[in-house]
Amino acid sequence: MRRSHVYYLIACAIAALMPFVSAHFETPATEAAAATFPGWPSTIDGRPLTPLPLNEMEQKFATGFPGRIARFSDGEREIIIRWVTEATRMMHPASDCFQGLGYTVTPLAAHRDPSGSLWTSFAATKSDERLLVYERINSDSGETWTDVSAWYWSALRHEGSGSWWAITVAEKQH
Repeated sequence: MRRSHVYYLIACAIAALMPFVSAHFETPATEAAAATFPGWPSTIDGRPLTPLPLNEMEQKFATGFPGRIARFSDGEREIIIRWVTEATRMMHPASDCFQGLGYTVTPLAAHRDPSGSLWTSFAATKSDERLLVYERINSDSGETWTDVSAWYWSALRHEGSGSWWAITVAEKQH
């Protein structure tokens, strides 16, 4: 058998085995991207959620976002929910968004909801509009974060182990 035939057979054998080898060494980001979306919650804090359309800016931001973004109302508050499948710098604090929209943002003490969960909170003011905003991130495994940077480093270490829910609640102050 000629040497070129031997090399050809070896190359064919390697090519045939590559799908099995690459599956074994699949990157966490690829695994996370394959996460199945479980659907949006129908309530928050016991209140039913009504879907709202994303505005133009939110639609642009959602392009390339590793997960999904939706906006809801519970009749009194506006809620933005981001379902995230991998650690990403596209996930940033809601206060950055409000500042980008021209609001003056004032950090507030952590907010504890009726169930005892902690949320980051801030006041957002623009003209005569005053909002109280709460934000937190939950993992599928039950962990919570009130700081996006802390979530990012934790998610980076545990990439491929699930997905996360970032919930931002904005309510008007009178």
